[in-house]
Amino acid sequence: MKSIAQKVFDIEIASLQHVAGMIDEQFTQTARAIMESKGRLVVCGMGKSGHIGRKISATFTSTGTPSFFMHPSEAFHGDLGMIAADDIVMLISYSGETEEVLKIIPFLKWNKNKFIAITGNTQSTLAKNADHCLNVNVKQEACPLELAPTSSTTATLVMGDALAVALMTLRDFSPADFARFHPGGRLGRKLLVKVKDLMRTDALPFIEADATFTQLVLKMSEGKLGMVVVGSAGKVEGVITDGDLRRGLVKYPNIQSMPITEIMNATPIMVDETELVYDAEELMMERKITTLLIRNAGNRVTGIYQIFNQV
Repeated sequence: MKSIAQKVFDIEIASLQHVAGMIDEQFTQTARAIMESKGRLVVCGMGKSGHIGRKISATFTSTGTPSFFMHPSEAFHGDLGMIAADDIVMLISYSGETEEVLKIIPFLKWNKNKFIAITGNTQSTLAKNADHCLNVNVKQEACPLELAPTSSTTATLVMGDALAVALMTLRDFSPADFARFHPGGRLGRKLLVKVKDLMRTDALPFIEADATFTQLVLKMSEGKLGMVVVGSAGKVEGVITDGDLRRGLVKYPNIQSMPITEIMNATPIMVDETELVYDAEELMMERKITTLLIRNAGNRVTGIYQIFNQV
């Protein structure tokens, strides 16, 4: 089984290298045609090509190029009305002769839509009628029967990825842009969400500077944050983390009778409530810390943000 798996990888990698070697000016023209289109990219394919087309469309949509997938069979039962005059269409058929896909061409010409062919046969009906044609011809399918689309679907998917990445570059698509389309993901939260949206604000563990060691331990346990803030919201004197406490127990045999200020960090790092989570976490990784004090415009501590509490 292991040797079979390795052979499949070898065949598909070789196929990708072969297709990569055939990329020419058509690719540049296709990318610019999509870029210059005032409408959306409509992707259409049948069977396995349809599954790949859905993924290609989803990738474009999430990287700044509005797109949707249209099933060729459904197209003839009303879905052709989804295609606006300004849209550009991508038709996927490895043979270039898929009947359901070819039947769409007359409508596209009537509607004056430019269309892109992704095919393994540059002499096919699809290729000859397309405004732009991308060649994904492979020498061998990974399927031992040479029947199931394997290498060819992989090549088609990667060609779609290559176009999407090219469009990202043309659009100067940034991490912040990506986050706007993925607000539910970790990157979206980092680039769009502010620390005030995620910080802990209830029952913050403040403790007076003259508190006893026992009071310190109890307050740290109550807060369940692994730290306490020495002072008040308006006047922070320092912080004591559970790490400071452990190091103090090792360093000072008589720590229980010492002022707690002996083991506190008198210069804790604070950031404003409006700080982006992305920037806050970058700072925390740079300083090798897991906790930040959060302050408002009046320089009062209003919350605590901890990186290891975030998903």
